[in-house]
Amino acid sequence: MVDKTSIQKAVMAALEKAPERKFKESVDITVNLRNVDMSQPKNRIDETILLPNSLDNVKIAVLGKGDITTQAKEVNVDLIIGPEEIERLGGEPREARKMAEDYQFFLAETAMMPLVGRYLGVRLGPRGRMPMPVPQGMDVRPIVQRLRSSVKIRTKDKKVFHAKVGSAGMEPVAIAENIDVVLRRVESVLESGALNIHSVYVKTTMGPAVRVI
Repeated sequence: MVDKTSIQKAVMAALEKAPERKFKESVDITVNLRNVDMSQPKNRIDETILLPNSLDNVKIAVLGKGDITTQAKEVNVDLIIGPEEIERLGGEPREARKMAEDYQFFLAETAMMPLVGRYLGVRLGPRGRMPMPVPQGMDVRPIVQRLRSSVKIRTKDKKVFHAKVGSAGMEPVAIAENIDVVLRRVESVLESGALNIHSVYVKTTMGPAVRVI
């Protein structure tokens, strides 16, 4: 496992090499795996990782009606979708596909899950965006707050994955801490741990990649 100091040096180099932009770029890592048979579902990674330092612009959608939508509004959820809208989106594949790509996390009342599966499953499922079920009476607010500091890792059958770990406005040490947590979690689910990680790169959205490992 690479130490945090080395990770931080790579982050600083990536930030320094990034050309100046008029928008706040995200900071992402690319992880390349090795000696892992991704044709075996048991070897695929599907993890939601809570980061020590929150991210900008993690977009969350809540599907449901009643109390869950009231709570969602209190924590300024980015999108609230009621039953009628779920059904409408089922007939708008392009709009539903864009929503699946634009939002990182979806939460839905447990009672809404059959409706979601029927009308939106084909758009959300393949992208790993099927909603997290929220039982009636459960407070959705702390879940939303936790997801705003989380990143989802999903490899499917590929030996490479990308993850947002920060933004150009964050302190390098904070970004490095996020990377460290992601790599440790990934190592913990790989059969040979760190030996299954071939390389790791960090970069801003438009900047050059800097090797971490």
